[in-house]
Amino acid sequence: MKEKSSFFKKPAVQTILASVLCAVLGILLGYIILLCMNPAHATEGMVAILKNFFKFSAKPQQLMYYLGSTLVKAVPVILCSEAILFAYKAGLFNIGAAGQYTVGILASLYTSLALGWNWFFCLLAAVIAGALWGAICGFFKAFCNVNEVIAGIMLNWISLYICNIILGNETCMNTTKSETYDIAAKNPSGILPGFLQGVFGKNQYMTIAVPITVIVAIVILLVLSKTTFGYELKATGHNKDAAKYAGMNAKRNIVLTLLISGAISGLAAALYYLTSIEHYKIASSVPGMGFSGIAVAFLGGLHPIGAIVAGLFVEYITLGGQYLNTNYFNPQVADLMIAIIIYLCGFVLFFKTIINKPKKVQKSNTEAGKNASAKKEVQR
Repeated sequence: MKEKSSFFKKPAVQTILASVLCAVLGILLGYIILLCMNPAHATEGMVAILKNFFKFSAKPQQLMYYLGSTLVKAVPVILCSEAILFAYKAGLFNIGAAGQYTVGILASLYTSLALGWNWFFCLLAAVIAGALWGAICGFFKAFCNVNEVIAGIMLNWISLYICNIILGNETCMNTTKSETYDIAAKNPSGILPGFLQGVFGKNQYMTIAVPITVIVAIVILLVLSKTTFGYELKATGHNKDAAKYAGMNAKRNIVLTLLISGAISGLAAALYYLTSIEHYKIASSVPGMGFSGIAVAFLGGLHPIGAIVAGLFVEYITLGGQYLNTNYFNPQVADLMIAIIIYLCGFVLFFKTIINKPKKVQKSNTEAGKNASAKKEVQR
């Protein structure tokens, strides 16, 4: 019994259980919504969402093709979540990841379509752009004492309008389609190198973006848990005054944290758009990747590897909506399920408290009993 209790007492185990509980509750609530919409076909609809591209199991090549596309589409939300959890571990809430992602789109597409640069330099431009945008937020936080949430939100909208203006130019955008040109057609050297495309059903969008995402997650894990630099960032974020007293440069660490977080967000945009799987369109709202990354980070237990699993799950459910029978359901039901799961992510800490509560009560009762017996002995 002690071994079992100690196993469930581990923070990592409790985080996994809480995250799984969020996902299961989201799916159950989604099923209830399907029942309300069309009871006769609710089960069929839920099976279609959960089965997703595995419906092509009889056609292995087609199955692998859609698996590859899912991995590619999960890259930006995973990396945005990595950027957010990196800052969060250092005590900062980088809600400006959406803006940093947007300038990453701008830098990668402009350098590729307008300047004709090679993919490596386009990638580097996006990373630098995201880093500078994050550093601006960090500067306001460190030197002007402006809350990073407020600074991030303001910079999000500024980045959106700048991106719309520059990419709306005829050198980057096909005005007849109101979307940016296909990089593969206009500048083939701007496309990321392929990665195991033969394995994934000759999927042309399967590039080095996928392994780079995994490498970034591992590097973040090592930096935060195994290096002095990571310790300093976390110490500064949690208590700036104490870190300063210990001889750490608190202001520098704040700027560095948001700079690195911004660089990861910019990388997320470049790794997605330089596959040419999607083209940028003039938008009236900031890309949702930066905000979805917040939910994915918490669903993954604020762990770099957990964020990969959570990002794949969110993208899998989202894409599952396209397999719903449109005669009975709106495909956006899958988006609604994800929205519910995202909302439930806010209760991860609450669920962990529930898991711990019986043990704490039992422990407190035991201690109370000991104290009572000790008082009786004193009285005697």
